[in-house]
Amino acid sequence: MKKIQILLLLSMVLTVSVQAQGFKGMLNKAKSAITDGGGLSQEDAGNGLKQALDLGVDEAVSFLSAEDGYYKSAYKILLPEEAQVVTNKLKVIPGFSDVEANLVEKVNRAAEDAATKAKPIFVSAIKQMSFKDAMNILMGDKDSATRYLEKATYDQLYSAFKPVIIESLEKVNASSYWNSAVTKYNKIPFAKKTNPDLDDHVTRQALAGMFGLVEKKEENIRGDKSLRTNDLLQKVFAQQDK
Repeated sequence: MKKIQILLLLSMVLTVSVQAQGFKGMLNKAKSAITDGGGLSQEDAGNGLKQALDLGVDEAVSFLSAEDGYYKSAYKILLPEEAQVVTNKLKVIPGFSDVEANLVEKVNRAAEDAATKAKPIFVSAIKQMSFKDAMNILMGDKDSATRYLEKATYDQLYSAFKPVIIESLEKVNASSYWNSAVTKYNKIPFAKKTNPDLDDHVTRQALAGMFGLVEKKEENIRGDKSLRTNDLLQKVFAQQDK
């Protein structure tokens, strides 16, 4: 029994020792990350990463908020499946032959309108980023910055986007158009009554597109040295190239 206790004690001591060495190694790596490569300071690391995020976010918001930013890009928002059931049934009814195409254009216009609200929310999250956050992002996965922003801003962006989406859908007559389509569909004999929530769908898809483009911008600046357009960006991102 005593031998077993001694072996367990030795095992615990060895485990603690290994963990301590591992933690020390992590600290050394972090320390070298801010002292190697031309004397990269904490301030440099934080400012460089924030500058890169500002650049990526600005480009993403500008692109998606412009006309056709969503509608004629890889981030085009399609109707939810349950809405497509409605539009497919209505295509044979006079006055509704182009119902799906019309709705898709309208919801994308609404998303483009709402995208203008994203920039100040992103900027606020970037400003609040700590040095620890910055270093974790810099030395992390290729989408670390995007995932950080998604975690920090998603709920706030959803709250900011949805009212604009609703207002925009009304402004481009998408809501009334959709309501008339659903009303017509629900009068079809034996059709299952439905009324999919377009507001929530468009809001979530608009945000998915926004974060998708931010992720693309992050990937570009990490992988393409020519996009590091000043000394600070080159100095900071040189750390992750090692």
